[in-house]
Amino acid sequence: MTTLDRDETRAPVVVRAASAGLPLRVAVPVAVAAGVALLLAFPPYGWWPLAPVGVAGLAVATHRRRLRAGAGLGFLTGVALFAPLLAWTNLHTGLLPWVLLSLLQAGYLALLGAATAWVSPVVDRWRWAWPPVTGVLWVAQEALRDRTPFGGFPWGRLAFSQDESPLLRWAWLGGAPLVTGVVAVAGGLLVVGGWRRWSAPEGVWRPLAGVTAGLLVLVGVGLAVPTGAGGGGRSVRVAIVQGNVPRLGLDFNAQRQAVLNNHVDATVKLAGQVAAGAVPRPDLVVWPENSSDIDPLRSAAAGARISAAADAIGAPILVGAVLSGPGAGEVRNAGILWRPGTGPDLTQMYTKRHPVPFAEYVPMRSLARMVSSQVDRVRADFVAGVAPGVVDAGAVVLGDVICFEVAYDGLVRETVDGGAQLLVVQTNNATFDVAEARQQLAMVRLRAVEHGRAALMASTVGVSGFVAPDGRVSDATGFNTRAVVVRQVTLSQGRTPATRAGGWPESALVGLAVAALAVAGVLRRRREVTVAG
Repeated sequence: MTTLDRDETRAPVVVRAASAGLPLRVAVPVAVAAGVALLLAFPPYGWWPLAPVGVAGLAVATHRRRLRAGAGLGFLTGVALFAPLLAWTNLHTGLLPWVLLSLLQAGYLALLGAATAWVSPVVDRWRWAWPPVTGVLWVAQEALRDRTPFGGFPWGRLAFSQDESPLLRWAWLGGAPLVTGVVAVAGGLLVVGGWRRWSAPEGVWRPLAGVTAGLLVLVGVGLAVPTGAGGGGRSVRVAIVQGNVPRLGLDFNAQRQAVLNNHVDATVKLAGQVAAGAVPRPDLVVWPENSSDIDPLRSAAAGARISAAADAIGAPILVGAVLSGPGAGEVRNAGILWRPGTGPDLTQMYTKRHPVPFAEYVPMRSLARMVSSQVDRVRADFVAGVAPGVVDAGAVVLGDVICFEVAYDGLVRETVDGGAQLLVVQTNNATFDVAEARQQLAMVRLRAVEHGRAALMASTVGVSGFVAPDGRVSDATGFNTRAVVVRQVTLSQGRTPATRAGGWPESALVGLAVAALAVAGVLRRRREVTVAG
């Protein structure tokens, strides 16, 4: 046989294998539907079983496609997910920030789509590799998105869609990255069962039984995983004060005195109920982020008002305050412990370590101004703190994070490593809506399970509430209302497997993703050599 004859006999086989993906006219709506399915898995919808369906849809749409097509399809999935998921970002700031952020986040799913297309030879050769390969690629994509640019934006991680799911308990073993991996593995199992026909010897029932068994194992392990960290048993009584604001929107800052008064008045009213014997005295009171945007360390009047509230309730108050300095034109977003009788305890103060770029500070301001003059609405840049949010309130050691920081694995974990017995999230949702607040509460639920700690979220306008170490929510408040909730909380001091493992589960899964991409490269090279030969 001549070389030409040999090429002619092999080439058609290669072409058929490469073109066996979904027709583009089908892949495009499948990719969009995948994004919609992922969206519906998150709060406020909460249809968590759709997360694996969305993962499967993206995998099927991008399989056996060129890298450029895979990236384009992944981008469509990303836009369908992130544009509506992040719609709360345009409520008071206009369309541009929302559009830019949504497109940026969709770009990471474009990379995932290209990577999924790239590994097609791996899952074609070993069909049962589809679940683990899908799982590690999703973890790797989120690891990159969580860190870049400007420290990343972890909103919309698969793990945060599982707050009502038995898969949430996988967080106890390996944190948010493992939960994301498990959800994506479930999606890969769906693809295994549904992609093309099985060969005659295998039939259809045996592989479907394997897929079903795999899904049941993922759910079963989740149900069997214990919760809590042990080493506790002591309890404290904690009050959350949700003072509310006169008006939602960016101009809540113009209402600084009213917001502070709301939180003082609600606390004083609680003190009256305590004095009357209607409510037990709390050991700690938690105010939300921005409860005092008047610097209480520089304003004697603001400090006096907070001291009056602390003296009335007879318990320390964790105050969310905006503090001036340290430099000119700089401010700090802080949680500061205010003790009855003595006032602010400057040794027990946490400064937010991850200010939000373009919202709390503006990187490359002169360049950003060319895109939009809206960046100058951020007049003073927030300065990042350097120490974990470990606050010793006497009766309890708190692990404090502020607002979006709850989405970052390391920031929460470092408070537990520092001895935190209760996780606290101080947040201000006055510039957003109830969907954003519920998405944030889902993150608090995951952190509670991950570290085996009771947790709470204190918001200016809601949603505020307590979370048990198994992820259950208690005493959740309404949105845009004034509320005070008091609850007895059991403390924990032990460490879960996830806390002990730290960042290693994510690193290991990312390493496996790199290995899968490398194996795909080898298989592609061999195919090219075969075709050329």
